[in-house]
Amino acid sequence: MAGNISLALFAIIGLSLATLLTSYWISDQVNRDPEALNIAGSLRYQVYHVALAKEQNDPALLASAIQAIEQDWNHHAFNHYEHSNPELYTLYLNTKAQWHTLKEEIIQGGLSAEQLFPLINQQVSAIDTMVNQMQQHAEKTVQSLRLLFIVALFLSVGFAVVVVYWLRVRFQTPLQNLQHVAQQISQGDFTARFKTQPRNDELDTLGLTINKMANTIGYMYGSLESRVDEQTKQLQRSHTTLQLLYDISTRINDHSLAYNDFRDTTLKLRDVLKLGELELCLVTETGDSPYMQFHSNLPEQQPCAAINCAECIRRDDAITVENGVRSYHYPLKRDDKRFGVLVARCKEHEVMHDWQKRLLKLVSDQLALALSLKTEEDQVRRLAMVNERTVIARELHDSLAQALSYLKIQVTRLNKALTVNNQDIIDDVSKELKNGLDSAYRQLRELLTTFRLKLDGDGLLNALETTATQLRAQTDMEVQLDYRISDIPLAPHEEIHLLQMIREAAQNAINHSEGSLLVIRLETTEEGTVALTVEDDGKGIPQQPERLNHYGLAIIKERARHLGGIADIKPRTSGGTRVHFHFVPAAVQRQNPEISEHISTVTVE
Repeated sequence: MAGNISLALFAIIGLSLATLLTSYWISDQVNRDPEALNIAGSLRYQVYHVALAKEQNDPALLASAIQAIEQDWNHHAFNHYEHSNPELYTLYLNTKAQWHTLKEEIIQGGLSAEQLFPLINQQVSAIDTMVNQMQQHAEKTVQSLRLLFIVALFLSVGFAVVVVYWLRVRFQTPLQNLQHVAQQISQGDFTARFKTQPRNDELDTLGLTINKMANTIGYMYGSLESRVDEQTKQLQRSHTTLQLLYDISTRINDHSLAYNDFRDTTLKLRDVLKLGELELCLVTETGDSPYMQFHSNLPEQQPCAAINCAECIRRDDAITVENGVRSYHYPLKRDDKRFGVLVARCKEHEVMHDWQKRLLKLVSDQLALALSLKTEEDQVRRLAMVNERTVIARELHDSLAQALSYLKIQVTRLNKALTVNNQDIIDDVSKELKNGLDSAYRQLRELLTTFRLKLDGDGLLNALETTATQLRAQTDMEVQLDYRISDIPLAPHEEIHLLQMIREAAQNAINHSEGSLLVIRLETTEEGTVALTVEDDGKGIPQQPERLNHYGLAIIKERARHLGGIADIKPRTSGGTRVHFHFVPAAVQRQNPEISEHISTVTVE
């Protein structure tokens, strides 16, 4: 195409140059003809002038006239006819030669007037003929110039029409097609194609390139749509997978997984994986057959699909192919403990994707975690039950058991007194038995209150306020509660022990102090310990308070030892009794283990 354009340009330039050069040459010829015509026309006058000088017989004038006419005959304006019009040039030479003949006769002077004028007229007639020929030659030259202009005009117009048509066919139409194809491609129609011609020029090359580009973009766009669809499906699948794992985790956190939870998890997992079969078997650590089993396709009455149950359960991350069925085994294991197996089955020619395998592994780990937490929770409950029974046994041993032992001793004294009929001993023993029974009954009620004691979600402060309200209802003493613990968390067993110690100390003050004010203070010290103070303004505690049936103070000290602290029970110098106790909470001790070494006995003034 570039060669065609160059050829067209060279043709236009060549035509223009040829037209210009020819026009210049013809115009140059036209410019010479008027000069020649003018000189030729003056020759007639000069011939008559020579004849007049001859008639006047004036040699000087004749010589001047002859010289002037000779100059005109030899003028260069006539020379161009030699090449442009040889016939006219020959006529010019003949007419000139005729003049020279006439000139010789005039110079020799042998002609009379009657002989001279016919020769003059003949010479003038020859000059007229030459002038007419020159005029005709000039007219022909002008006509040639006109014809050249007309031909050049028609050639230019024709060539322009041809060039325009050629440009339209070779450039405009292909460019319009290219523009149309480009617009269709820009609007998303990648099926648009440029129709190439067998010219194999640059536009065809560009069209082929656009066609290849459209093919490539169409392929990439189609591939991109497929990838977007695939990514969308993967995102949806990931969302469903995360939702399933989230549901399992939520159920694990909310409560232990039950039968319906395992069944729902199995069915949801089958729907997410889009597998043919999914089976979940739960076994004990030493069992070879499941105690709970779920199958996604079979009825619940006949769930087992395995031939050898023990072999199926004991497989670890195995893939087996039996009877045209491919099975994937995922054991439910945690900390070397086996809780069951999750089995996915499909046809032999089908293979699970990596995301399906990962999901099965994650779900099996989640279920194993749930079963492990359930086992640990059951173990914690067993330990809590054992601890509670130990506490109950200790409380019974420290209170009712000793009271009953004391009563048994008094009964022995009573039997001996009855044998000897010692009325004084009998009366004393009867009094002691009555006091012992009253004390045992009171301790029984306190134990029942202790065993029923619980801390709800409102914490220790609310329990203390409830206790203070109950104490105010039992006595006329003023009960003041000063609670100043806010930055140290207390463990549940620590709160229980503190609450029971406060109840024991407050009950002793109400029953024995005979005072008017009871103050309960619970606060934190600068060292990070918790200090408990229960004091009254009564009559004070005796020197030997640990009599046989005074078990409340002993229980306070026993609970203090369980908390790792020190309980100090002494009379106040201003009257009354003070029970003081301080200990290091577990939360503080974990952060600063050395603080327990600085605890010392508090001196009571």
